Amino acid sequence: MIAIVRESNFTKLCNTTTLLVVNDSYPGPEIRVRRGDTVFVNVHNQGNYGFTIHWHGVKQPRNPWFDGPEFITQCPIQPGTNFTYEVILSDEIGTLWWHAHSDWTRGSVQGAFIILPAENETYPFPTPDADQTIILQSWYNGDYKQIIDQALATGIPPRQPDAYAINGNLGDTYGCTTDTIFRMQVDYEKMYLLRIINAAMNEQQFFAITNHTLTVVAQDASYVQRFTSDYILISPGQTMDVLVSANQNVGQYYMATRPFSDASAMPPDNITTGIFQYTNSEGGLNASLITLPARDDTNATNSFISRIRNTNVTQNPPLNVPTGIDRRVFITIATNTVPCNTSQCLLPNRFVASLNNVSFVFPRIDILQAYYNSTGGVFTEDFPLNPPVFYDFTGNLTGFNTRAELGTRAVMLNYGEAVEIVLQATQLGGGGSHPIHLHGFSFYRVGSGSGNFNNETDPSTYNLVDPPLINTIHVPGKGWAALRFFANNPGVWFMHCHFERHSSWGMDTVFIVRNGTTTETSIRPPPSTMPRCPGT
Repeated sequence: MIAIVRESNFTKLCNTTTLLVVNDSYPGPEIRVRRGDTVFVNVHNQGNYGFTIHWHGVKQPRNPWFDGPEFITQCPIQPGTNFTYEVILSDEIGTLWWHAHSDWTRGSVQGAFIILPAENETYPFPTPDADQTIILQSWYNGDYKQIIDQALATGIPPRQPDAYAINGNLGDTYGCTTDTIFRMQVDYEKMYLLRIINAAMNEQQFFAITNHTLTVVAQDASYVQRFTSDYILISPGQTMDVLVSANQNVGQYYMATRPFSDASAMPPDNITTGIFQYTNSEGGLNASLITLPARDDTNATNSFISRIRNTNVTQNPPLNVPTGIDRRVFITIATNTVPCNTSQCLLPNRFVASLNNVSFVFPRIDILQAYYNSTGGVFTEDFPLNPPVFYDFTGNLTGFNTRAELGTRAVMLNYGEAVEIVLQATQLGGGGSHPIHLHGFSFYRVGSGSGNFNNETDPSTYNLVDPPLINTIHVPGKGWAALRFFANNPGVWFMHCHFERHSSWGMDTVFIVRNGTTTETSIRPPPSTMPRCPGT
């Protein structure tokens, strides 16, 4: 595939905005391949600034060079240059996506990455008559990069989105008569596979189709035990495969999305609509009342997530949950402040975010290159494996010291280690839940709970029988989540909050998996075509 990335104009909310997009489309082109394929994507930067592309949820075995996060595994593709990514699929199946991984450029540089069953492989559910990709997005009247650049320079939070979109369409709720609405054409009594991607910048989303039941069959490119629900909850970064039958009276029915938040700073409570439209339907909308959980419905969120379980089917990797743990990492998640000392500061302190009180600073040479070539001064190998201070993480922290340290600190893992990471949400800053994404791995979500994690009693509640295999985990507000995986992919792998606001503030870290003892357990040599880092 050739991806031409350049500026293009889009008119929404009765306002024309210039965006950086791929092949002049928003969202960008869909990649559709089969399980186990290797995909080459030649990215031409015809825009005004550098960026990178990440293949979200693709593990890239031994191949971190093409994973994509800027200044983690590569330097940006500069304007006027091109770079070819080699995307190596392994056991991923279903729906993933690709997006820019530089500043906020992923807001407009994004698209679906669909992995069909291999030849002669079947679905572990009735074969759908057709499938439809549904990308949930945040829409800003403005350039995404400029929005975050201004926020970081002034030290204040970036502004909220102007709308939400479904496949680039804003629907009929925002009052602009020229806005388009996404229509999905369906035939009566046919079964459809919806491939739902949350590409929103900072918003978890509920999604529903009026009068129709959704059957969840996969999350993050791994099959799950089928269950039915009137709605789904999907976090930024996550993907979900959902079956829906066109079994209601012939007509037109709203599909709709709205945000969920349990933080103190709520996103706009906008509902964005599409239409699930039966062939030969006449007249207006059937059952036009949209029923979605309320924006702050924590019970609806927790109830939905608790129902997601791994399924023992041959199309899934054999269940391999680590039990004897070699490396335990306990990470507290917070938003913080540090002194703001630039000429553009609007307040004495600026917002940052942290993991274990370390606010990540992106270097100017990518960490993978520095690690591979043993270049000093780029990062340190001393990310704290526990919080520096234990406190009542989920209690009332009024008056508590909110300062964080700045640093580029990595967690070092030996090849093959069984790893457990417990992610603890705190009430420092805005509180609320977080979608945490780990590159290079799918991991098992073995547990979650409310309050402060108790390492003596909470592990007894873990699900080691059928935990879902995912790449982006929901850490509940005022609660915790636990994940496990084997460190069997050598390389440099980014872990970060998929709320772009938080990642930009430093809610990130890096896991470096050392090489094993053989060529097959070691990082592949770097390609000769890697983009040069600024100033080198």
